[in-house]
Amino acid sequence: MTAVVFWVFAAAAVLGATLCVLNRNPVASAMWLMSTMFSLAAIFFLLGAELIGILQILVYVGAIMVVFLFVIMLLNLTRATTDLRGSGSIGATVVIIGLLLIELLTLWRYTPARLAADLAQAPTLSDPATVFAAGELSRHETAVRGVVGGLAGPLFQVYLVPFEITSVLLLTALVGAVVLAKRRL
Repeated sequence: MTAVVFWVFAAAAVLGATLCVLNRNPVASAMWLMSTMFSLAAIFFLLGAELIGILQILVYVGAIMVVFLFVIMLLNLTRATTDLRGSGSIGATVVIIGLLLIELLTLWRYTPARLAADLAQAPTLSDPATVFAAGELSRHETAVRGVVGGLAGPLFQVYLVPFEITSVLLLTALVGAVVLAKRRL
């Protein structure tokens, strides 16, 4: 039963992402993107990652989509002014789709045995603790402090600077949208 629900939400996510890209109305595109994010949150819930599912809803659907809609409304992008369907855009679309198909076919043939063999040849990358040693969550620490406490420690101690840089980038994007909107008024 869980597999059926997973495939329903996976299909909804792919459909929402497709309609987000193909829709000409930016507000409707943002709404389709929001439905995609809800579907991804449901998949996280099915996989037992409740915290990441809640963060998906709170951060992406709640905060980022509000900022997207605010910027769309501020810039008054209710109608498409140009249609980029020339021969150049069609050619670029065909090239991108071809590259994505090649990548998907390559990944389709990549078996778990081949992945294990590749990881055995690269011993420095075989243990995730060597790459993410500072943010590694031990099972004991997670059991004592919980999942949220185990994630909060590295986030606010080790990775505080990248976390703050991300918030400054979002603030800069919002200020840039306001400046662009003020030029039009």
